[in-house]
Amino acid sequence: MPVTATAAPAGRSAEASAGTELAERLRTALGDSSCRVTGRSLDLLARAHDASHYLLHPQAVAVPQDTVQVADVLRACSALGVPLTFRGGGTSLSGQALSDSVLVDARTGFQRLEVLDDGARLRVQPGVTVRSVNGHLARHRRRLGPDPASEGACTVGGVIANNSSGMQCGTELNTYRTLESMVFALPSGTVLDSADPAAGARLAAAEPELHAGLLALRDRIRGNSESVATLRRLFAIKNTMGYGMNAFLDHDDPVEILVRLLVGSEGTLGFVGSAVFRTVPVLPHAATGLLVFDGLQAASEAVPQVSAAGVATAELLDAASLRVARLDPACPQQIRRLDTDVLAAGGYAALLVELQASGPDELADRQDAARRDLSGLRLAAATELTSDAAERASLWHTRKGLYSAVAGARPSGTSALLEDVAVPVDRLGALSRGLTELFDGHGYDSSVIFGHARDGNLHFLLNERFDEPASMARYEAFTTEMVDLVLGLGGTLKAEHGTGRIMAPFVERQYGAELAEAMRQVKHLVDPQGLLNPGSVLTDDPRGYLQDLKTTPTVEPEVDRCVECGFCEPVCPSRALTTTPRQRIVLRREMAAARERGDTDLVAELERDYDYDGVQTCAVDGMCQTACPVLINTGDLVRRLRADAATPTSRRLWKAAAGHWSAVSRAGSLGLTAADKLPPAVPVTITKVGRRFAGHDTVPLYDPGLPPGGRRRRELDEAAAQAVLFDACVGSMFGGGVGDALRTLCERAGVALRTPERPNGLCCGTPWKSKGQLDGQHRMSALVRNALRTATDDGRLPVVVDASSCAQGLGQLVTGAGYRVVDALDFVADEVAPRLTVTRRVPAVVVHPTCSTTELGSTAALVRLAQLVSDDVTVPVDWGCCAFAGDRGMLHPELTASATGPEAAEVARLAARGVRTEYVSANRTCEIGMERATGQPYRHVLEVLEEATR
Repeated sequence: MPVTATAAPAGRSAEASAGTELAERLRTALGDSSCRVTGRSLDLLARAHDASHYLLHPQAVAVPQDTVQVADVLRACSALGVPLTFRGGGTSLSGQALSDSVLVDARTGFQRLEVLDDGARLRVQPGVTVRSVNGHLARHRRRLGPDPASEGACTVGGVIANNSSGMQCGTELNTYRTLESMVFALPSGTVLDSADPAAGARLAAAEPELHAGLLALRDRIRGNSESVATLRRLFAIKNTMGYGMNAFLDHDDPVEILVRLLVGSEGTLGFVGSAVFRTVPVLPHAATGLLVFDGLQAASEAVPQVSAAGVATAELLDAASLRVARLDPACPQQIRRLDTDVLAAGGYAALLVELQASGPDELADRQDAARRDLSGLRLAAATELTSDAAERASLWHTRKGLYSAVAGARPSGTSALLEDVAVPVDRLGALSRGLTELFDGHGYDSSVIFGHARDGNLHFLLNERFDEPASMARYEAFTTEMVDLVLGLGGTLKAEHGTGRIMAPFVERQYGAELAEAMRQVKHLVDPQGLLNPGSVLTDDPRGYLQDLKTTPTVEPEVDRCVECGFCEPVCPSRALTTTPRQRIVLRREMAAARERGDTDLVAELERDYDYDGVQTCAVDGMCQTACPVLINTGDLVRRLRADAATPTSRRLWKAAAGHWSAVSRAGSLGLTAADKLPPAVPVTITKVGRRFAGHDTVPLYDPGLPPGGRRRRELDEAAAQAVLFDACVGSMFGGGVGDALRTLCERAGVALRTPERPNGLCCGTPWKSKGQLDGQHRMSALVRNALRTATDDGRLPVVVDASSCAQGLGQLVTGAGYRVVDALDFVADEVAPRLTVTRRVPAVVVHPTCSTTELGSTAALVRLAQLVSDDVTVPVDWGCCAFAGDRGMLHPELTASATGPEAAEVARLAARGVRTEYVSANRTCEIGMERATGQPYRHVLEVLEEATR
């Protein structure tokens, strides 16, 4: 029986005891293997949750670094007779990435990719996200065929395991069709490369029963005309139910059959250590827009005509989807303009369509043709196809984040269920009508329908409570009728999200007894012990989909909206070191559940480990919010926890510092200058001793690479000023030349500046906010607001800040006071640079955007300024927040080292070109962090611009 959160007794947790025991057994069975295994409760519970509405708690987590180590784990689990499950990005929705035994991390150690043949092919490991892959292919104008909406978080391993598709790829460009070869490990530990000419002979020698059994099954299936017809019919539409048995029709060789069976097998047949894909071209010119109809039925029935117009996509959004989209501040105007009353009454539905072309003339021709082809549609609003990049990105942001946004708007305490079905396109109207009747009949008032209408593929979401017997009975009855509806229309119960646990009991209903038995034979041939991901794809339990359902208790207001989708994880600086935003949230939920059942030992253990993993190593950079469809900033939670943990003494000290910031910041500057003149071992030793006594989260560790302190901020008093300069105190403490560069550029352009009086005593407030020192933050806020009132002429003049993070912090500090805070990047790009002449250019520039330029929207200005001085400007695909975060990079240098690893590797490859390069960013501490990570001299982009315009 699975171990569940509600089964543990008071005292020592059952999960912790079982986890420690199995982890030790697995370590012993692994012998000399260097694969890391953990049984720590925090590690187990953090990885227990995925985007599905199921929950199992692993008893051990293995973190292999290569396929050889995966094979070691497979052999060890086989010897122990214990099940295992592979876990990638954790974005799966059907419960296929969970385990109550051994969970194998298939992401952390598998991050390599190689672009081949100028982008025509790609070799990639399973831990790389689809967005990262496409970022590396972009310069070749290529992309992966599969294009799931969760591209920013889902990994290639999951895309292969689920045969994921998406909005454009249909059935022609999915993994099954575009995968060329793979390196895989079987449950026995056998590792094969299907591209090896000797792979067939090796398979026959190492796995003779498997080799012969695949040939026998091939002939059996091909000899059954009913099976052939069923497979041809179901795989003519999107279909990820059961195993890809069409492999027996499409391929003759056992190795190729096995490769295609592994695609979509959800880790139940083996592990894919790397894969080679054939990529597809990117058509660089596109026009996107909404076709708005009177209702869902009208939109569904229009799909054949819309598809015939040559659209690349036709994404359906019902009225509920459109209502939720309007909750996002970045909601596209095409949605925001819809009549609110009509929308509230469910009177709209839309198709998000896109035309694509290789050039502007071709796109114009396609738009003209589409207008003619679509002219007969009865639309409820004017159609506008836009080629504007920002408007198109806004529309696709809405669509790609729709599931999580809808789920995030659910009532607190309920779980969101997303189903995924497909029917022939000409039956889409009947499917929409039938689903609406089912929702009404079972009282699912908040249900939502959206999906890939061009492929007859609909997603529908409903909210349910799994802690109430009546709700469980309702869900079971609904599922039974939904299965009847979809299969009655000749459809498939899973189009692209994988069978998982949720539809495993219905595989035989869809395929019939003969093909279901053939699937069981495939499973037995490949995994005779049945150890890989039991319960997914195939099951003998007709009620298995009702087991191990996740409840979502109300815990904390900052994070209760979280649907555990995992979209936040790839942008989190601590993702490879400790925990991610999703994990920070689910651990809070696990702590609450443990308290409720009286598991005091587990609560104490989690609280102890969470201090470092969850609180100290959070950069509170807000990047999670930029990726979160429901706009959760987990940093808000962490800041509150820091505030709750602040001692009265620390609160008094930080409040006093706010009132004497000129002296405090000057002391920091002088300290760095003094340390710079001493032998490095002296300040390093002093700070190590201080950290030993006062704690690593209190005393920064001196780094010999730190610069000497900077100069005090100069006061400017210009009666005819056009802006107020707010010099960031990080420059006065950590040096750097952006302050001088900005003043020089403005003088050169004839833009007059003034500063507030006594600027050295002012700060943006970020140090207090990030540490949860609210009293000090409030004191600094009062000082700054008063100083800016006079300096800005009561808000008439904009306030220009020369560090992006400080611009963001200052904007938050003076919210509602009537001041307009501007990042110096935007100010110079818009007001200063047009008045300058570039006199010397540099060969190349590498740009490090920051978390703050991302959140402020000033990254475009940063890149634009770099492009003023060079024709070769590169933003690394794998850039991310450096996590220096003020002093966080000195308190926990391991955090910055982990956060910058991928970007540093990419910068090293760029540096190896041998081209003289300027390395630029937009914040002094970020420059220090990146210099530490890469060994390259990072400066503020304005310093480079000042030199180029002399």
